[in-house]
Amino acid sequence: MNKPLRRIAIFCGLLVLTLLLRDNYLQYVRADSLKDDPKNRRVTIARYATPRGDILVGGDPITGSAETSKSGVNDLKYKRTYKNGPMWAPVTGYASQAFGATQLESIEDGILTGDDDRLFFRKTLDMITGKEQQGGNVVTTLNAAAQKAAFDGLSKQGGKGAVVALEPSTGKILALASYPSYDPSSFAGNTNDDAAAWKKLQKKYNPNDPMLNRALRETYPPGSTFKVVTAAAALENGKYTSADERTESPLPWTMPGTRTELKNEGSIPCENATMRVALQYSCNTVFGKIGSDLGNDKMLEEAKKFGFDSEQFTPVRATASVFSDDMNQSQTALSSIGQYNTAATPLQMAMVASAVANDGKLMKPYMVDELQSSNLDPVAKTEPEELSRPLSPKNAQILQDMMQTVVEKGTGTNARISGVKVGGKTGTAQHGVENSENPYAWFISYAKLPDGSSPVAVAVVIEDEGANRDDISGGGLAAPIAKNVMEAVVNAKK
Repeated sequence: MNKPLRRIAIFCGLLVLTLLLRDNYLQYVRADSLKDDPKNRRVTIARYATPRGDILVGGDPITGSAETSKSGVNDLKYKRTYKNGPMWAPVTGYASQAFGATQLESIEDGILTGDDDRLFFRKTLDMITGKEQQGGNVVTTLNAAAQKAAFDGLSKQGGKGAVVALEPSTGKILALASYPSYDPSSFAGNTNDDAAAWKKLQKKYNPNDPMLNRALRETYPPGSTFKVVTAAAALENGKYTSADERTESPLPWTMPGTRTELKNEGSIPCENATMRVALQYSCNTVFGKIGSDLGNDKMLEEAKKFGFDSEQFTPVRATASVFSDDMNQSQTALSSIGQYNTAATPLQMAMVASAVANDGKLMKPYMVDELQSSNLDPVAKTEPEELSRPLSPKNAQILQDMMQTVVEKGTGTNARISGVKVGGKTGTAQHGVENSENPYAWFISYAKLPDGSSPVAVAVVIEDEGANRDDISGGGLAAPIAKNVMEAVVNAKK
Protein backbone atom coordinates (compact mmCIF):
# COMPACT_ATOMS: atom_id res chain seq x y z
CA MET A 1 0.00 0.00 0.00
CA ASN A 2 1.43 3.37 -0.97
CA LYS A 3 1.87 6.10 1.60
CA PRO A 4 -1.19 8.28 0.77
CA LEU A 5 -3.55 5.28 0.87
CA ARG A 6 -2.06 4.12 4.16
CA ARG A 7 -2.66 7.53 5.69
CA ILE A 8 -6.25 7.52 4.47
CA ALA A 9 -6.81 4.01 5.88
CA ILE A 10 -5.35 4.98 9.24
CA PHE A 11 -7.47 8.12 9.33
CA CYS A 12 -10.63 6.18 8.47
CA GLY A 13 -9.75 3.60 11.12
CA LEU A 14 -9.38 6.35 13.71
CA LEU A 15 -12.76 7.76 12.69
CA VAL A 16 -14.39 4.35 13.10
CA LEU A 17 -12.69 3.89 16.50
CA THR A 18 -13.85 7.34 17.58
CA LEU A 19 -17.41 6.51 16.55
CA LEU A 20 -17.29 3.22 18.46
CA LEU A 21 -15.96 4.98 21.58
CA ARG A 22 -18.61 7.68 21.29
CA ASP A 23 -21.34 5.13 20.74
CA ASN A 24 -20.28 3.11 23.80
CA TYR A 25 -20.00 6.29 25.89
CA LEU A 26 -23.55 7.29 24.99
CA GLN A 27 -25.00 3.79 25.45
CA TYR A 28 -23.31 2.86 28.70
CA VAL A 29 -21.81 5.89 30.46
CA ARG A 30 -24.52 8.44 29.72
CA ALA A 31 -27.45 6.07 29.29
CA ASP A 32 -29.15 6.90 32.57
CA SER A 33 -28.69 10.67 32.31
CA LEU A 34 -30.00 10.70 28.74
CA LYS A 35 -32.90 8.49 29.71
CA ASP A 36 -33.89 10.85 32.54
CA ASP A 37 -33.31 14.04 30.55
CA PRO A 38 -36.62 15.95 30.44
CA LYS A 39 -35.84 16.95 26.85
CA ASN A 40 -35.78 13.30 25.77
CA ARG A 41 -39.20 13.04 24.17
CA ARG A 42 -38.80 9.32 23.53
CA VAL A 43 -38.89 8.60 27.26
CA THR A 44 -42.15 10.51 27.67
CA ILE A 45 -43.66 8.80 24.63
CA ALA A 46 -42.67 5.39 26.01
CA ARG A 47 -44.10 6.22 29.45
CA TYR A 48 -47.53 6.92 27.99
CA ALA A 49 -47.44 4.32 25.19
CA THR A 50 -49.21 1.72 27.37
CA PRO A 51 -51.69 1.91 30.25
CA ARG A 52 -50.13 2.52 33.68
CA GLY A 53 -50.59 -0.03 36.40
CA ASP A 54 -53.07 0.79 39.12
CA ILE A 55 -53.06 2.04 42.69
CA LEU A 56 -55.32 -0.27 44.70
CA VAL A 57 -57.42 0.20 47.84
CA GLY A 58 -59.00 -2.89 49.32
CA GLY A 59 -58.25 -4.78 46.12
CA ASP A 60 -60.05 -2.23 43.92
CA PRO A 61 -58.30 0.23 41.59
CA ILE A 62 -58.72 3.93 42.32
CA THR A 63 -56.85 4.80 39.13
CA GLY A 64 -57.12 3.83 35.48
CA SER A 65 -55.91 4.76 31.99
CA ALA A 66 -57.72 6.03 28.91
CA GLU A 67 -56.68 6.62 25.33
CA THR A 68 -56.12 10.28 24.56
CA SER A 69 -58.20 12.13 22.02
CA LYS A 70 -57.22 11.55 18.39
CA SER A 71 -57.84 15.20 17.57
CA GLY A 72 -54.81 17.47 17.26
CA VAL A 73 -51.16 16.45 17.50
CA ASN A 74 -50.62 14.08 20.42
CA ASP A 75 -48.02 11.33 20.36
CA LEU A 76 -48.83 10.28 23.96
CA LYS A 77 -51.30 7.42 23.64
CA TYR A 78 -52.64 6.97 27.17
CA LYS A 79 -53.42 9.35 30.01
CA ARG A 80 -54.20 8.72 33.66
CA THR A 81 -57.73 8.60 35.05
CA TYR A 82 -58.88 8.66 38.69
CA LYS A 83 -61.94 7.36 40.49
CA ASN A 84 -63.20 9.89 43.02
CA GLY A 85 -60.03 11.86 42.39
CA PRO A 86 -60.47 14.62 45.00
CA MET A 87 -60.97 12.10 47.81
CA TRP A 88 -57.86 10.09 46.90
CA ALA A 89 -55.55 12.86 45.63
CA PRO A 90 -53.63 13.14 48.97
CA VAL A 91 -52.79 9.44 48.57
CA THR A 92 -52.18 9.07 44.84
CA GLY A 93 -50.81 12.47 43.89
CA TYR A 94 -51.08 13.02 40.13
CA ALA A 95 -49.55 11.73 36.90
CA SER A 96 -49.87 14.26 34.09
CA GLN A 97 -48.58 14.21 30.52
CA ALA A 98 -47.85 17.93 30.83
CA PHE A 99 -46.94 18.47 34.50
CA GLY A 100 -45.17 15.30 35.63
CA ALA A 101 -46.06 13.25 38.69
CA THR A 102 -46.14 13.52 42.49
CA GLN A 103 -46.53 11.31 45.56
CA LEU A 104 -47.24 7.60 44.93
CA GLU A 105 -47.56 8.25 41.20
CA SER A 106 -44.01 9.60 41.21
CA ILE A 107 -42.36 7.46 43.89
CA GLU A 108 -43.65 4.20 42.38
CA ASP A 109 -43.48 5.35 38.75
CA GLY A 110 -41.13 2.51 37.79
CA ILE A 111 -43.58 -0.12 39.03
CA LEU A 112 -46.61 1.60 37.49
CA THR A 113 -44.95 1.98 34.06
CA GLY A 114 -43.30 -1.44 34.16
CA ASP A 115 -39.78 0.01 33.93
CA ASP A 116 -38.62 -0.92 37.43
CA ASP A 117 -35.57 -3.23 37.47
CA ARG A 118 -37.44 -5.51 39.87
CA LEU A 119 -39.77 -6.33 36.96
CA PHE A 120 -36.87 -7.58 34.81
CA PHE A 121 -38.14 -11.16 34.43
CA ARG A 122 -41.66 -9.98 33.65
CA LYS A 123 -40.34 -7.56 31.03
CA THR A 124 -38.11 -10.25 29.53
CA LEU A 125 -41.02 -12.70 29.31
CA ASP A 126 -43.22 -10.07 27.66
CA MET A 127 -40.44 -9.32 25.18
CA ILE A 128 -40.08 -13.02 24.27
CA THR A 129 -43.82 -13.51 23.86
CA GLY A 130 -44.24 -10.22 22.00
CA LYS A 131 -46.59 -8.91 24.62
CA GLU A 132 -46.87 -5.17 25.20
CA GLN A 133 -45.05 -3.98 28.32
CA GLN A 134 -47.43 -3.65 31.25
CA GLY A 135 -47.18 -1.75 34.49
CA GLY A 136 -47.47 -3.29 37.93
CA ASN A 137 -49.74 -2.32 40.81
CA VAL A 138 -49.29 -0.43 44.07
CA VAL A 139 -51.36 -2.00 46.84
CA THR A 140 -52.08 0.55 49.58
CA THR A 141 -52.96 0.10 53.25
CA LEU A 142 -55.92 2.49 52.97
CA ASN A 143 -59.43 1.65 54.16
CA ALA A 144 -62.02 2.93 51.66
CA ALA A 145 -64.79 3.37 54.24
CA ALA A 146 -62.52 5.29 56.63
CA GLN A 147 -61.27 7.51 53.81
CA LYS A 148 -64.83 8.30 52.74
CA ALA A 149 -65.86 9.12 56.29
CA ALA A 150 -62.85 11.43 56.63
CA PHE A 151 -63.33 13.22 53.32
CA ASP A 152 -67.10 13.54 53.68
CA GLY A 153 -66.67 14.96 57.19
CA LEU A 154 -64.19 17.57 55.99
CA SER A 155 -66.24 18.56 52.95
CA LYS A 156 -69.44 18.94 55.01
CA GLN A 157 -67.53 21.14 57.44
CA GLY A 158 -66.74 23.40 54.51
CA GLY A 159 -63.49 24.93 55.74
CA LYS A 160 -59.97 23.59 55.36
CA GLY A 161 -58.57 20.64 57.21
CA ALA A 162 -57.14 17.15 57.24
CA VAL A 163 -57.63 13.71 58.75
CA VAL A 164 -55.14 10.89 59.32
CA ALA A 165 -56.05 7.46 60.66
CA LEU A 166 -53.50 4.79 61.60
CA GLU A 167 -53.60 1.16 62.68
CA PRO A 168 -51.63 1.38 65.95
CA SER A 169 -50.29 -2.19 65.95
CA THR A 170 -48.68 -1.91 62.50
CA GLY A 171 -48.45 1.76 61.50
CA LYS A 172 -50.65 1.21 58.43
CA ILE A 173 -52.27 4.41 57.22
CA LEU A 174 -56.01 3.77 56.98
CA ALA A 175 -57.16 7.26 55.97
CA LEU A 176 -55.32 10.29 54.64
CA ALA A 177 -57.69 13.09 53.68
CA SER A 178 -57.11 16.76 52.91
CA TYR A 179 -59.65 19.45 52.09
CA PRO A 180 -60.13 21.35 49.85
CA SER A 181 -58.78 18.94 47.28
CA TYR A 182 -58.49 18.61 43.50
CA ASP A 183 -59.22 16.11 40.74
CA PRO A 184 -55.95 14.83 39.18
CA SER A 185 -57.93 13.75 36.10
CA SER A 186 -58.60 17.39 35.21
CA PHE A 187 -55.01 17.98 34.04
CA ALA A 188 -53.82 14.44 33.26
CA GLY A 189 -53.46 15.20 29.53
CA ASN A 190 -51.57 17.94 27.69
CA THR A 191 -54.32 19.97 26.02
CA ASN A 192 -55.23 23.61 26.54
CA ASP A 193 -58.05 22.48 28.84
CA ASP A 194 -55.54 20.62 31.02
CA ALA A 195 -53.32 23.71 31.17
CA ALA A 196 -56.29 25.88 32.16
CA ALA A 197 -57.35 23.43 34.89
CA TRP A 198 -53.77 23.33 36.25
CA LYS A 199 -53.58 27.12 36.36
CA LYS A 200 -56.82 27.39 38.34
CA LEU A 201 -55.45 25.06 41.01
CA GLN A 202 -52.24 26.99 41.69
CA LYS A 203 -52.06 28.93 44.95
CA LYS A 204 -51.38 32.14 43.03
CA TYR A 205 -54.88 31.92 41.57
CA ASN A 206 -56.59 29.90 44.30
CA PRO A 207 -55.73 31.03 47.86
CA ASN A 208 -57.36 27.88 49.29
CA ASP A 209 -54.40 25.98 47.82
CA PRO A 210 -56.29 22.74 47.03
CA MET A 211 -53.08 21.00 45.92
CA LEU A 212 -51.53 21.31 49.39
CA ASN A 213 -51.52 17.96 51.17
CA ARG A 214 -52.54 19.24 54.60
CA ALA A 215 -52.35 15.78 56.16
CA LEU A 216 -48.60 15.46 55.51
CA ARG A 217 -47.19 18.84 54.50
CA GLU A 218 -48.93 21.44 56.69
CA THR A 219 -47.98 22.07 60.31
CA TYR A 220 -50.37 23.65 62.81
CA PRO A 221 -50.08 24.62 66.46
CA PRO A 222 -51.51 21.47 68.06
CA GLY A 223 -53.00 23.28 71.03
CA SER A 224 -54.23 21.15 73.88
CA THR A 225 -53.81 17.86 72.00
CA PHE A 226 -50.10 18.25 72.83
CA LYS A 227 -50.98 17.89 76.52
CA VAL A 228 -50.98 14.13 75.84
CA VAL A 229 -47.24 14.39 75.09
CA THR A 230 -46.72 16.50 78.22
CA ALA A 231 -48.61 13.97 80.34
CA ALA A 232 -46.43 11.21 78.86
CA ALA A 233 -43.30 13.20 79.78
CA ALA A 234 -44.56 13.63 83.36
CA LEU A 235 -45.15 9.89 83.72
CA GLU A 236 -41.93 8.80 82.00
CA ASN A 237 -39.81 11.15 84.11
CA GLY A 238 -41.48 10.13 87.36
CA LYS A 239 -42.88 13.56 88.14
CA TYR A 240 -46.25 11.93 88.69
CA THR A 241 -46.87 8.20 88.86
CA SER A 242 -50.63 7.87 88.51
CA ALA A 243 -53.60 9.52 86.88
CA ASP A 244 -55.17 10.42 90.22
CA GLU A 245 -52.20 11.87 92.10
CA ARG A 246 -52.76 15.55 92.88
CA THR A 247 -50.38 17.82 91.00
CA GLU A 248 -48.50 20.82 92.37
CA SER A 249 -50.50 23.35 90.36
CA PRO A 250 -51.36 26.61 92.11
CA LEU A 251 -54.01 28.90 90.70
CA PRO A 252 -53.21 31.49 89.54
CA TRP A 253 -49.82 30.40 88.22
CA THR A 254 -47.32 32.96 86.92
CA MET A 255 -44.88 31.70 84.32
CA PRO A 256 -41.24 31.77 85.54
CA GLY A 257 -39.28 34.89 84.66
CA THR A 258 -42.44 36.81 83.78
CA ARG A 259 -45.35 38.64 85.37
CA THR A 260 -47.77 36.82 83.09
CA GLU A 261 -50.32 34.43 84.51
CA LEU A 262 -51.10 31.40 82.37
CA LYS A 263 -54.87 31.40 81.93
CA ASN A 264 -57.35 28.53 81.75
CA GLU A 265 -60.48 28.56 79.62
CA GLY A 266 -63.38 29.47 81.91
CA SER A 267 -63.95 28.42 85.51
CA ILE A 268 -62.65 24.88 85.60
CA PRO A 269 -61.24 22.87 88.56
CA CYS A 270 -57.52 23.18 87.81
CA GLU A 271 -55.98 24.12 91.16
CA ASN A 272 -53.75 21.19 92.21
CA ALA A 273 -55.89 19.00 89.96
CA THR A 274 -54.97 15.41 89.26
CA MET A 275 -53.67 14.74 85.74
CA ARG A 276 -56.92 12.91 84.95
CA VAL A 277 -59.01 15.94 85.86
CA ALA A 278 -56.54 18.30 84.19
CA LEU A 279 -56.79 16.39 80.92
CA GLN A 280 -60.56 16.05 81.27
CA TYR A 281 -60.99 19.83 81.58
CA SER A 282 -57.85 20.75 79.58
CA CYS A 283 -56.09 22.77 82.28
CA ASN A 284 -53.37 24.99 80.82
CA THR A 285 -51.90 25.75 84.24
CA VAL A 286 -51.35 22.10 85.15
CA PHE A 287 -49.65 21.08 81.90
CA GLY A 288 -47.83 24.36 81.42
CA LYS A 289 -46.28 23.99 84.88
CA ILE A 290 -45.41 20.32 84.24
CA GLY A 291 -43.52 21.36 81.09
CA SER A 292 -41.80 24.21 82.90
CA ASP A 293 -40.81 21.98 85.84
CA LEU A 294 -39.47 19.20 83.62
CA GLY A 295 -37.57 21.70 81.49
CA ASN A 296 -36.84 22.02 77.81
CA ASP A 297 -34.45 19.06 77.56
CA LYS A 298 -36.79 16.45 79.02
CA MET A 299 -39.80 17.75 77.11
CA LEU A 300 -37.80 17.77 73.87
CA GLU A 301 -36.58 14.22 74.49
CA GLU A 302 -40.15 12.97 74.94
CA ALA A 303 -41.46 14.89 71.91
CA LYS A 304 -38.74 13.38 69.74
CA LYS A 305 -39.72 9.88 70.88
CA PHE A 306 -43.17 10.57 69.44
CA GLY A 307 -41.61 11.65 66.12
CA PHE A 308 -41.25 15.42 66.49
CA ASP A 309 -38.34 17.15 64.73
CA SER A 310 -38.01 14.34 62.15
CA GLU A 311 -39.43 13.98 58.66
CA GLN A 312 -41.52 10.87 58.12
CA PHE A 313 -41.57 8.90 54.86
CA THR A 314 -44.76 6.97 54.21
CA PRO A 315 -43.18 6.64 51.50
CA VAL A 316 -44.49 10.13 50.63
CA ARG A 317 -42.48 12.64 52.65
CA ALA A 318 -44.21 14.29 55.60
CA THR A 319 -42.93 17.62 56.93
CA ALA A 320 -41.14 17.45 60.28
CA SER A 321 -43.22 18.58 63.25
CA VAL A 322 -41.52 21.01 65.64
CA PHE A 323 -40.73 21.17 69.33
CA SER A 324 -37.98 23.70 69.88
CA ASP A 325 -34.79 23.45 71.89
CA ASP A 326 -33.04 26.22 73.81
CA MET A 327 -36.26 27.57 75.36
CA ASN A 328 -36.56 29.17 78.78
CA GLN A 329 -39.06 27.93 81.36
CA SER A 330 -41.96 30.15 80.32
CA GLN A 331 -41.46 29.33 76.63
CA THR A 332 -41.31 25.63 77.52
CA ALA A 333 -44.55 26.04 79.48
CA LEU A 334 -46.34 27.51 76.45
CA SER A 335 -44.85 24.90 74.13
CA SER A 336 -46.03 22.16 76.50
CA ILE A 337 -49.65 23.19 75.92
CA GLY A 338 -49.16 23.21 72.16
CA GLN A 339 -48.49 26.91 71.66
CA TYR A 340 -45.38 29.13 71.18
CA ASN A 341 -43.22 27.42 68.48
CA THR A 342 -44.80 23.96 68.72
CA ALA A 343 -46.21 22.85 65.38
CA ALA A 344 -47.44 19.47 64.17
CA THR A 345 -48.78 17.76 61.08
CA PRO A 346 -52.00 15.76 61.39
CA LEU A 347 -49.89 12.65 60.73
CA GLN A 348 -47.72 13.49 63.75
CA MET A 349 -50.67 13.86 66.10
CA ALA A 350 -52.17 10.60 64.83
CA MET A 351 -48.80 9.03 65.71
CA VAL A 352 -49.14 10.39 69.27
CA ALA A 353 -52.58 8.82 69.70
CA SER A 354 -51.38 5.62 68.05
CA ALA A 355 -48.41 5.18 70.40
CA VAL A 356 -50.61 5.62 73.46
CA ALA A 357 -53.17 3.13 72.11
CA ASN A 358 -50.44 0.59 71.29
CA ASP A 359 -49.25 0.42 74.91
CA GLY A 360 -46.38 2.83 74.33
CA LYS A 361 -44.95 1.38 71.12
CA LEU A 362 -44.87 3.72 68.12
CA MET A 363 -44.89 1.99 64.73
CA LYS A 364 -43.55 3.64 61.59
CA PRO A 365 -46.47 4.92 59.48
CA TYR A 366 -46.74 3.60 55.92
CA MET A 367 -49.30 3.53 53.13
CA VAL A 368 -47.88 1.02 50.61
CA ASP A 369 -48.55 -2.55 51.63
CA GLU A 370 -47.24 -4.33 48.53
CA LEU A 371 -45.90 -3.79 45.02
CA GLN A 372 -47.08 -6.23 42.35
CA SER A 373 -46.09 -7.14 38.81
CA SER A 374 -48.72 -7.00 36.07
CA ASN A 375 -49.68 -10.63 36.72
CA LEU A 376 -50.15 -9.83 40.46
CA ASP A 377 -46.96 -11.55 41.61
CA PRO A 378 -45.53 -9.78 44.70
CA VAL A 379 -42.45 -7.65 43.97
CA ALA A 380 -41.98 -6.08 47.41
CA LYS A 381 -43.84 -6.22 50.72
CA THR A 382 -43.71 -3.65 53.54
CA GLU A 383 -43.17 -5.15 56.97
CA PRO A 384 -44.29 -3.22 60.08
CA GLU A 385 -41.37 -1.49 61.78
CA GLU A 386 -41.08 -0.16 65.32
CA LEU A 387 -40.06 3.50 65.34
CA SER A 388 -39.67 4.14 69.09
CA ARG A 389 -41.11 3.58 72.56
CA PRO A 390 -42.29 6.91 73.96
CA LEU A 391 -43.99 5.23 76.94
CA SER A 392 -43.68 2.11 79.05
CA PRO A 393 -46.72 -0.19 78.82
CA LYS A 394 -47.71 0.77 82.38
CA ASN A 395 -47.58 4.51 81.70
CA ALA A 396 -49.34 4.09 78.35
CA GLN A 397 -52.22 2.36 80.11
CA ILE A 398 -52.40 5.18 82.68
CA LEU A 399 -52.61 7.69 79.82
CA GLN A 400 -55.23 5.58 78.03
CA ASP A 401 -57.36 5.71 81.16
CA MET A 402 -56.99 9.50 81.29
CA MET A 403 -57.90 9.90 77.61
CA GLN A 404 -60.95 7.67 78.04
CA THR A 405 -62.14 9.97 80.83
CA VAL A 406 -61.94 12.89 78.36
CA VAL A 407 -64.38 11.10 76.04
CA GLU A 408 -66.63 9.64 78.74
CA LYS A 409 -67.23 12.87 80.67
CA GLY A 410 -64.85 15.57 79.49
CA THR A 411 -64.48 17.76 76.41
CA GLY A 412 -64.57 14.83 73.93
CA THR A 413 -68.02 13.33 74.50
CA ASN A 414 -68.94 13.78 70.82
CA ALA A 415 -66.55 10.92 69.99
CA ARG A 416 -68.28 8.27 72.11
CA ILE A 417 -69.08 4.98 70.34
CA SER A 418 -71.45 2.46 71.86
CA GLY A 419 -69.72 -0.74 72.94
CA VAL A 420 -66.23 0.65 72.21
CA LYS A 421 -63.72 2.28 74.54
CA VAL A 422 -62.64 5.56 73.02
CA GLY A 423 -59.81 7.71 74.31
CA GLY A 424 -59.29 11.22 73.03
CA LYS A 425 -58.12 14.77 73.53
CA THR A 426 -59.55 17.98 72.17
CA GLY A 427 -57.58 21.04 71.17
CA THR A 428 -58.43 24.60 70.19
CA ALA A 429 -55.17 26.14 69.00
CA GLN A 430 -54.56 29.87 68.91
CA HIS A 431 -53.88 31.31 65.48
CA GLY A 432 -52.69 34.69 64.21
CA VAL A 433 -50.98 37.67 65.82
CA GLU A 434 -52.22 37.96 69.41
CA ASN A 435 -54.77 35.21 68.63
CA SER A 436 -56.50 37.53 66.16
CA GLU A 437 -57.69 34.84 63.73
CA ASN A 438 -60.08 31.95 64.22
CA PRO A 439 -58.38 29.12 66.13
CA TYR A 440 -57.78 25.63 64.75
CA ALA A 441 -60.00 22.84 66.06
CA TRP A 442 -58.21 19.57 66.84
CA PHE A 443 -59.17 16.14 68.04
CA ILE A 444 -56.96 13.07 68.48
CA SER A 445 -58.36 9.71 69.52
CA TYR A 446 -58.22 5.94 69.37
CA ALA A 447 -60.75 3.12 69.67
CA LYS A 448 -60.33 -0.08 71.69
CA LEU A 449 -62.48 -3.17 71.12
CA PRO A 450 -63.74 -5.46 73.90
CA ASP A 451 -60.86 -7.87 73.22
CA GLY A 452 -58.37 -5.11 74.07
CA SER A 453 -57.15 -4.56 70.50
CA SER A 454 -56.95 -1.05 69.08
CA PRO A 455 -57.74 -1.03 65.36
CA VAL A 456 -57.53 2.72 64.76
CA ALA A 457 -56.09 6.02 65.99
CA VAL A 458 -57.16 9.31 64.41
CA ALA A 459 -56.14 12.95 64.22
CA VAL A 460 -58.45 15.64 62.83
CA VAL A 461 -57.72 19.34 62.35
CA ILE A 462 -60.19 21.94 61.09
CA GLU A 463 -59.46 25.46 59.81
CA ASP A 464 -62.77 27.31 59.54
CA GLU A 465 -62.20 30.97 58.81
CA GLY A 466 -65.92 31.60 58.26
CA ALA A 467 -67.21 30.07 61.49
CA ASN A 468 -68.35 32.01 64.52
CA ARG A 469 -65.28 32.14 66.79
CA ASP A 470 -67.30 31.04 69.83
CA ASP A 471 -68.49 27.93 67.95
CA ILE A 472 -64.98 26.63 67.23
CA SER A 473 -63.81 23.78 69.43
CA GLY A 474 -62.09 20.47 68.94
CA GLY A 475 -64.95 18.67 70.64
CA GLY A 476 -67.58 20.40 68.51
CA LEU A 477 -66.01 20.40 65.03
CA ALA A 478 -63.33 17.74 64.92
CA ALA A 479 -64.53 15.00 67.31
CA PRO A 480 -67.62 14.02 65.25
CA ILE A 481 -65.41 13.44 62.20
CA ALA A 482 -63.00 11.32 64.22
CA LYS A 483 -65.94 9.31 65.53
CA ASN A 484 -67.18 8.54 62.02
CA VAL A 485 -63.72 7.47 60.87
CA MET A 486 -63.26 5.20 63.90
CA GLU A 487 -66.71 3.68 63.41
CA ALA A 488 -65.90 2.91 59.77
CA VAL A 489 -62.82 0.93 60.83
CA VAL A 490 -64.51 -0.74 63.81
CA ASN A 491 -67.50 -1.83 61.69
CA ALA A 492 -65.15 -3.45 59.19
CA LYS A 493 -63.72 -5.57 62.05
CA LYS A 494 -67.13 -6.98 62.99
